[in-house]
Formats: sequence, structure tokens, C-alpha cells
Amino acid sequence: MALTPKDNEAFYREVDEELRRAQLTGFFQRYGRWILLAALIALALLGGFLWWQYRQEHEAGQQAETFSAILDDLEKGTTKGADKRLDELADSGTEGYRAAALMTKADLAIEAGDDAGAAVLFRRIAEDDDLSQPYRDAALVRQTALEFDKLAPAAVIQRLKPLAVSGNPWFGSAGEMVAIAYLKQHKPELAAPIFAAMAKDQQVPRSIRSRATQMAGALGVDAVQDSPAAGSQATKEATQ
Repeated sequence: MALTPKDNEAFYREVDEELRRAQLTGFFQRYGRWILLAALIALALLGGFLWWQYRQEHEAGQQAETFSAILDDLEKGTTKGADKRLDELADSGTEGYRAAALMTKADLAIEAGDDAGAAVLFRRIAEDDDLSQPYRDAALVRQTALEFDKLAPAAVIQRLKPLAVSGNPWFGSAGEMVAIAYLKQHKPELAAPIFAAMAKDQQVPRSIRSRATQMAGALGVDAVQDSPAAGSQATKEATQ
């Protein structure tokens, strides 16, 4: 009995569906275990990441409590055991609390009259590539301030030159030390523009601006620039 065109179409559709079913079954028979293994690995990685994230948050919370407790004790004048707890925070993997712990240890050393020991701690922060740049810059400025009288002017300039520019958060402290270093080198023509730029920069602390105004005037430079751009350009030229 001959098949009609309609019957042929249905027959071919059934054959095509059966072929697809066979191909799909063969695919899963061949690759099913690998797909399952990949899925299990993906789930394990996701679970590991979520656990790591939880541990990081948990440890950060513990470190925050520890640091807060240390500060409370220091405010009360209790320093016993502070160094040990600060060392534990300094050895932790959380950069914020590591930097804060080292900074606090350095401040305690300064209070104890150990400027050399404090400078070592600040240098440790400044040279730590794993810490963010703001921590390192702050430590470098404080280290240089402690060592300023013992450093050659050229060393001060080399250290702080990148920070002694308008717009940098440390322009006031770094700029003042760089300008004084230039004066020690008998280069008032390089120091004066920095003092003038600091004097008109409202982001610089008022006490530093006041000193900068006096120094700029003593060096024969008007401390009030016509425009911020002029002061910025003068500072860049002086530090190049």
C-alpha cells in the first residue's frame, strides 16, 4: 500500500525525532559524566567562595572589635599588652587594620621617645606593596618628618617630591619639607614658589598656610597667586 504525501511527512518527522533522541542519548552517554563533574566542581567553587567571603567578613569584624578595644584601653592609659595585640593585627591579612596597627605602634613609640623605632615602623608601611597608596604616602610623610633633621636635603626632596604638588592630600606637609630642603641647598628660587602655592591652597592646613605665607614673603614672592593654575604650575616647575 503506497503512502500518501501526508503519511510520508509524518513518517519522516517520526524518523527525524527518533534520530534526534538517539543523538541526544548518545551525547549524554558519552559526555554526561563530564557534565556532571563540571557541575559539581562549579558548585564546590561557589561554596568555597561563599565560605571565604564569610570568613573574611567574620575576621574583619573580629579585628574591628580588637582594634576598638585597644584604642579604648589606650585612651584610659592602659598600655600593657597593647604591643602584642597590635602585632597580631599587623600580621593579619586585612590591609586597613594592618596599617592602623602599625601606625598606632609607631605613635606609641613616639610617645615613649623612641623616634628611631617609630621611623622603622613607618618605613615598613611605606615599603609595603600590599598596602594601598594612601597608607604608604601617609607613612612616608611621617617617617620623613621624624628623620628630617638627620637626612640630607636631596634625600628629603627625592622622597617627597611626588607629594609636594598642589592637589595632593599631603601637599602641605610634604611641600613644607621639600621647600625647606631647597633652602638648605641654597636654592630659594625653588623654595619660594612652593611656599607661595601652599599659602593660597585652601586644602592645606591653616597653620602651614600661615607659615608658608611668611616664608614666601621673606623670599620676595607674593603669597597670593592671581589664579590657582598659576600656583600649581609654579609648584610643578619647582619640583621638576
